[in-house]
Amino acid sequence: MTAVSEQVTANVTPVLEARDVAVHFGGVKAVDGLSLSLEAGKIYGILGPNGSGKSTLLGALTRLTQLTRGEMFFDGEEYHRVPPAEVARRRVARTFQTVRLLGDLTVLDNIQLGADARARTGSDGPGAFSRIFARSGSPAVADAIARTSLQGFEDFYPSELSYGTQRRVEIARAIAMNPRLLLLDEPTAGMNQKERAEISELLKSLRGEGLCQLLVEHDVQMMIDTCDYVFAMNFGQLIAQGTPAEVVQNPQVQEAYLGKKWREHA
Repeated sequence: MTAVSEQVTANVTPVLEARDVAVHFGGVKAVDGLSLSLEAGKIYGILGPNGSGKSTLLGALTRLTQLTRGEMFFDGEEYHRVPPAEVARRRVARTFQTVRLLGDLTVLDNIQLGADARARTGSDGPGAFSRIFARSGSPAVADAIARTSLQGFEDFYPSELSYGTQRRVEIARAIAMNPRLLLLDEPTAGMNQKERAEISELLKSLRGEGLCQLLVEHDVQMMIDTCDYVFAMNFGQLIAQGTPAEVVQNPQVQEAYLGKKWREHA
């Protein structure tokens, strides 16, 4: 049995499964033969140095980046040929490495965009997040604002917010979509320790509701505190996977990413 299949019991269909996925840009193999499987109700992490292919992988998983080869399946159905415009219909949400908020919209309106996408795809149903009506009349927006502690910021514009608060707005917008799979690219960048702890608790509460999450994060302690299972990448390939404790102790991971300082700390 392979390392990938060991994660998935015979009677569980993964939310997302990638098989031998590759993304090449000319001679650059940004992702090169990577396989992984993600189950509902778990938080997964991706560790790796800059340039290891983490963000390219997220692009492939959201169909924004075309595969050079490989297959992907969402809830057991073929996913690697799904047009990017149809990804939201599968209830896949993503935050990006750099903040992507609309500067001419308020916090409330930026988050409303997520709820609007949710409404267009008809994703409400069993397991939807609690319904608390916001000023706009959208229960999803009010719930997302409460979860990310953005009360009082509704009428602010992105330029008036700290970078850490802007990132919370992005997370709130993704939550408002009621996703089945949430991909987070360095969600705590620019946040202080208290804010990072709050985001960690938020992600764990979403896990308890059955949400599948994949987290790219450079903060190793955040990974240890938050994730159930971690993949480590280098040069576009997986070099280790397992529990956070197992991965950070892996010699290949320590050499590629964590370095001597972490080895001494561990």
